[in-house]
Amino acid sequence: MGQVSLRGIRKNFGDVAVIQGIDLDVRDGEFIVFVGPSGCGKSTTLRMIAGLESITAGELLIDGQRANDLRPADRGAAMVFQSYALYPHMTVAENMGFALRMAGVGKAQRDAQVGRVAETLRISELLGRYPKELSGGQRQRVAIGRAIVRQPKVFLFDEPLSNLDAALRVNMRIELSRLHKELGTTMIYVTHDQVEAMTMGDRIAVFNQGIVEQLGAPLALYNRPANTFVATFLGAPRINLVDRPGADAPPPHCQLWGQLIGSAPADAQRVGLRPEHLQVGPAGQGVPATVVLAEHLGDASILHLQVAGVGGLLHAKVGAGRAGLDNGAVVGLQADAARALAFDAAGRLLA
Repeated sequence: MGQVSLRGIRKNFGDVAVIQGIDLDVRDGEFIVFVGPSGCGKSTTLRMIAGLESITAGELLIDGQRANDLRPADRGAAMVFQSYALYPHMTVAENMGFALRMAGVGKAQRDAQVGRVAETLRISELLGRYPKELSGGQRQRVAIGRAIVRQPKVFLFDEPLSNLDAALRVNMRIELSRLHKELGTTMIYVTHDQVEAMTMGDRIAVFNQGIVEQLGAPLALYNRPANTFVATFLGAPRINLVDRPGADAPPPHCQLWGQLIGSAPADAQRVGLRPEHLQVGPAGQGVPATVVLAEHLGDASILHLQVAGVGGLLHAKVGAGRAGLDNGAVVGLQADAARALAFDAAGRLLA
């Protein structure tokens, strides 16, 4: 079993409160992702679960047992760090089996266990090599393997893919998702990359300044963010946010607001719309906008647009091959009001 419960967890460094009361239940066998910007407290929370940071207040339960004062080795958790932290003088097999050797496991059993895990990770041919002979992706697999051989209740991943190039990150995302399905072990994964969070997690906890802003399934958070922080953090390109126009706002701003607000609550102070829900047509058909920058990605184009009176640029994601959508082009915008999200003055989502 690998249930983890946080009850009113707080962490202070001196007089500075970095974790300000987190209540969270991680289900047995779940892949949950802690995501948020740098300094939001996600890694600190993970390290408290691992026992690498003390808990200032609150209670940590692992499978129902209070774990606040348990040694890291007694918590049933195995951690994989951003840095591979492999012993350079040991082979891959020796690195993977080190914890077992320290636990007094015999060589025959140790070798058999390492061999099984190496097959799972598809690194059997690397067992006799040293870390300096491995690529970054191979080293990370070895670090993951070292955690797996311990057969923990919970895997803890602290930004394990940050040191890899873009293509390898995609491959490792797939491998980790496959591994989770194969092992069925609880995994808690920390990242600042919202793409990793959206594609890997059963649920996502969005951290901000020491609190969890929202917890839920990836698409639920994407489609119904609790507030503007969650709305802007998830999604690339980021969501469009348009403020209620003032009395002296230019006509294009008022026209766009009228399209967005539709039948939304009358007290909405800001409306959000995802780039894929902003349609772009010929000039004169919709709200006038100017293409400031067109990014043609092959399968789609991202348009960054200026609308008179709207602070900042709007972003639209359109199909590839659209003629005339280049820098400086004047276009017409149509907003899908049914997809719009209305927020109050404090940035909270309105029903």
